[in-house]
Amino acid sequence: MRMPRSVSEADVAGKTVLVRADLNVPLEDGHIADDTRIRGSLPTLELLLANGAAEVRVCSHLGRPKTEEDHAKYAIAPVEQRLRELLPDARLRVLENTRFAPGETKNDEDFARELADGCDLYVNDAFGSAHRAHASTEGVTHHLPAVAGLLLQRELDVLQDLLSEPAHPFVAIMGGAKISDKIGVVEKLLDMADRLLVGGGMGNTFAKAAGQEVGESLVDDDGLEAARRFLEKAGDRIVLPVDAIAAEHLRADAYNLQVTPDEMPPEWRIVDIGPRTVELFRAAVRDARTVVWNGPLGVFEMEPFAKGTLALAHTLAGLDAVTIIGGGDTAAAVQQAGVAGKMTHVSTGGGAFLEYLEGRELPGVAALQDA
Repeated sequence: MRMPRSVSEADVAGKTVLVRADLNVPLEDGHIADDTRIRGSLPTLELLLANGAAEVRVCSHLGRPKTEEDHAKYAIAPVEQRLRELLPDARLRVLENTRFAPGETKNDEDFARELADGCDLYVNDAFGSAHRAHASTEGVTHHLPAVAGLLLQRELDVLQDLLSEPAHPFVAIMGGAKISDKIGVVEKLLDMADRLLVGGGMGNTFAKAAGQEVGESLVDDDGLEAARRFLEKAGDRIVLPVDAIAAEHLRADAYNLQVTPDEMPPEWRIVDIGPRTVELFRAAVRDARTVVWNGPLGVFEMEPFAKGTLALAHTLAGLDAVTIIGGGDTAAAVQQAGVAGKMTHVSTGGGAFLEYLEGRELPGVAALQDA
């Protein structure tokens, strides 16, 4: 795949540069709960300022505002304040949440032109939004010379290496809620990987497809047929949980116990992989040279049900292997485990990560290649 030109090659001295960053951070009561994405934007911004840019305009979406009432909740102000604390420079200007403009998600040409107005160069550094053809990710490239930021470039380099020449044994780990929207990714990984470990809601779907009792657990019924097909295709290369933690209710204080598939109470739900499965998964990755992980293995947001996910995170951190973490909840899990810095790469994109793995064209990247 042809790679876009890098911002490191661009002459920015004296120019006004528009940067599409990924500043979509989690907020709690109006305060930033995790500034990882803001910190991730710094290298590109620092490079532009160090190379003499006259002004750097940063734009990003924040949350999913749907009504005028959402504007106060998702205003960019706390993000701007944190960015200025990390990077005080009068040449930095932070634009308001792009999704406050109706034309953003519609890739409206007028809004794209408005963003580009007065700028000399566009830099896309938002890999997490590169799978969206929005005005700030795709439309603006029709009005300005466009290059890739350092963060976006790093994501593409890592994933391109993974797709072209992964070291074997190659182990893929898939969790999260659904399989129906990841069918293409699973097919791709089964073609590439030596083993596929499955847990979380996706594990429930595979277990049900294999004829196991899963009670009232989260199951993606639309993905059952695909799961059956994958099990028939891959056989024992797909490793399913052999035990689980089941809870009477989906609450952190709910009564729970360790069960095998034969012992699963029909009205309970699976909330985590069990200790035998943790050991099974540890054994399955022990000799790995490449590991890709997307999706938690249980309801890790609730502390009693995070043990399996966190145990696997610590296991991967100790491997002599390339370990690539696929964004979103999985990135949050390795952060929670305190081992994000020990992974080879923690992607900033969930949907973009999966679509790139699948081999689909990302509009935000394709626009840079064509610019």
